[in-house]
Parts: sequence; C-alpha cells; structure tokens
Amino acid sequence: MPATDLAAGTGPAPAHPNSVGPRPGTTGPRHSPFGPFTAEDDDPDSEDTLDLRLPAEFLALRAGATAGPLDRIATWGAVRTPVGSFQLVPVRVDQDLPLVHRWMNDPVVADFWELAGPPRRTEDHLRAQLHGDGHCVPCLGVLDGTPMSYWEIYRADLDPLARSYPARPHDTGIHLLIGEAADRGRGLGSALLGSVADLILDRRPTCPRVVAEPDLRNTPSIAAFLSAGFRLAAEIDLPGKRAALMIRDRDLRAVL
Repeated sequence: MPATDLAAGTGPAPAHPNSVGPRPGTTGPRHSPFGPFTAEDDDPDSEDTLDLRLPAEFLALRAGATAGPLDRIATWGAVRTPVGSFQLVPVRVDQDLPLVHRWMNDPVVADFWELAGPPRRTEDHLRAQLHGDGHCVPCLGVLDGTPMSYWEIYRADLDPLARSYPARPHDTGIHLLIGEAADRGRGLGSALLGSVADLILDRRPTCPRVVAEPDLRNTPSIAAFLSAGFRLAAEIDLPGKRAALMIRDRDLRAVL
C-alpha cells in the first residue's frame, strides 16, 4: 500500500448471523434475527420451502456495500478551491505515464511511494489500480488546467486498511503526492486536501468519513492533513510503515 505523501506530496467480512430454529419437540414458525422462516405446506410428505424475509434496510446496506465500489469520478467536475479551479481526472496510462513516472522518480516522492525505477514499474502500478476490482481510482489533480498532483481515491472499507481500524461502510480514502518541487511547502497540499475531502463528501452522500494513512515520518503530510480539517485518530501498523490514521468526519463539516 503506497504512502499518502504531501512532502513529495477491507476489513473482515461481517459474520452471517446464525438462523434460529425451533427447539426439538416444538412446533411453530422458525425465526431468524431478520424475520420468520415459513413453510409453504405443513404436509409432512411435502418438501419444506423456506422464505427468508429480510428487512429493506438490510438489503439496502448489502447492495450499497457491493455495487459500484466508487462513483464515477470522471463526472465529478471541477471545483473552486482557495488556490484555483481544481479537478480530479482519472489517469489515462498511455498519455499520463511519462508524467507520473517522472514524479515517482523524484527522490522525495520515492522515499514514501517506493515506485521509483523504470516506466514499467509505474505502469504496472497504475494498470493494477485501473483494472482491479474498482475500489481504487488513480487520478491526476489538475489545477487551473495544469496537472500538478497524483491522487488515489479508494474505498477504505474495501481496502486492506480496514483491517487496521474500525472502518464504516463507504469510508473513502486518499493517497496524494504533489508532483513538482516548486509546488511543495507553500500551502497547496492543505488547500487541496480540504477541497477534495469536501468534494468526496458532496459527490458520495453515503460516505461518512474521508480517511488517510500517511507515514508517521512524513510530518509535512500530517501537518497538511491537520490544516485541512482532518484529525489524528490513531497510530497504526501497516505493511512497510507505521502510519498516522487521519480522519475527516462528515458530521463535523459544519464546524470546520
């Protein structure tokens, strides 16, 4: 899992509840926590057909967790930010690989993303995101018409990250790097993080929180998240790093 980086820039499946049947020697409908099991025919010579009736809210939650891992980011459009007009544009490998590859080979970026090397290494990473299960979308961040950052917007609740914190359905995660050295250290990261967090919450009404997990060593990144309204929720161990779990809550938007 790459590090969220500004200076350069799924949880366990829920357990299925056990059905609850009648005690030996008793009669009557069988029950589950979601409603009664009913036999179509009491004739002992007929085959029982069980009808499991699930409440609508349970079905809606299940559908929401499995269908459409991410909304169509390409349709989210541009937003005004404190530093200009900004848009997330899904990566097109054939066109964008040279730029992303150059950013990944910046020594400051490489310290945290660990994708330096030949173009094929960056290409494999991008194609794995684009042709995976759809829970992560790699994007260019375009500011006033100029690509200047790389983002990964992902379903944190469907990501291995969810094993390391109490994930909620539709939690949405951010990985970020600022591509050009001249754009770092002047507040762009904080401004864009706040604006992208708001964009995610606006475009994904089922998302309760935006999360990130920068490397604890990356103090400029953590400072940028804090300035953008995220809170430091915990320190967690992830493959290859000790990370700061940063969370921005939908419920707290009004006070930020």
